Amino acid sequence: MSFKSRGLRGSLFEEFINETNDYYRDNGIALVHKIPTPITPIDIDKETKHITLAYFDQVSTVDYVGVAQGVPLCFDCKECAEDTFPLHNVHEHQVRYMADFEKQGGIAFLLIYYTKREMIYYMNYPELAFFYERQQKGGRKSIAFSELDPRNFHKHGDELYINYLEFINDDLERREQEGQIES
Repeated sequence: MSFKSRGLRGSLFEEFINETNDYYRDNGIALVHKIPTPITPIDIDKETKHITLAYFDQVSTVDYVGVAQGVPLCFDCKECAEDTFPLHNVHEHQVRYMADFEKQGGIAFLLIYYTKREMIYYMNYPELAFFYERQQKGGRKSIAFSELDPRNFHKHGDELYINYLEFINDDLERREQEGQIES
């Protein structure tokens, strides 16, 4: 089976996240849910009962929303085949949603899976906002791998779970040390 079609892009990575979320829920660690993208089916294959044509009802927010031990979180999962992450993969409405989420005391972030390197990168909202604003001011429309904080990478091998709560914990500790949040 090939995962090269646009429709399957990211689905395996999201499946790892879904398995992680099930583990977190089953062990009372966190409650995080995938947010379905609202669509209206136009055509359905009568034999397979699969939707073959649909349109989006409205713009979606992010892929996941939940809470981990009292900390609200929201995040989006992205895949990147090259060493540059195109910012057009993050939509303006998603950036606005993440900004609003952080203003309400939550933690917003991206998980970016660099497929060639088998590396997962945790990009918190302040970092995303920096790159997004740079683009808005006429700067680069992508993020070079070399610009990313090496502390936020995780080598993804064959494990089923992606413990993104470790990233959040490290992020919160750094924000506290830098005076961005109160302890």
